[in-house]
Amino acid sequence: MTPVAAAVDAATQTHGFLSPTGVEIAFLLVGLVTFGAAVVTVTTRQLVHAALWLVVALGGLAVEYLLLTAEFIAWVQVLIYVGSVVVLLLFGLMLTRAPIGRSPDADSGNRWAALTVAVAAAAALVWVVVDAFRTTWVDLDGAPQGTTAVTGSILFQHWVLPFEALSVLLLAALVGAIVLSRRAAGAQGTNTKAREGNR
Repeated sequence: MTPVAAAVDAATQTHGFLSPTGVEIAFLLVGLVTFGAAVVTVTTRQLVHAALWLVVALGGLAVEYLLLTAEFIAWVQVLIYVGSVVVLLLFGLMLTRAPIGRSPDADSGNRWAALTVAVAAAAALVWVVVDAFRTTWVDLDGAPQGTTAVTGSILFQHWVLPFEALSVLLLAALVGAIVLSRRAAGAQGTNTKAREGNR
């Protein structure tokens, strides 16, 4: 055994669960910040603040991808989700003239029902992911996971339909925001004309 191989073997043996590396500690800390931002996103009563906290949560996910050496997925996360989806949400809020401050009308009072549905959906998602990847192994001899080639082949072979469905959903959200804003503008114009006619 060469000295380099012996040093690597010794380092591997000394590293364990109770002696995490700097990357693992950073991963845990960024994960806690991301989780906290996600909780604030769904609990705040200010819509604009929720969108801004969503930026923090999605940015934290991008950092997690970087720590997992999946640089391509990290930059896609930044460009598409942080740069496009959140901007689309903010445009939707502005087009529908959502209030900037607290929005009591946006709170239906069904917090416990919403919490129950959220917990059930999260449990179902965790169960599906664990069940799907229980027997999946990473091919260490093949192409590195997270590279452009591997991600592109997986995306366009197995995930084309969900990817396109997501894009149609985002387009429908933008069109719906425009329709709602035009209705509100038309209603305001009608009310203004009615007031002028009454005068």
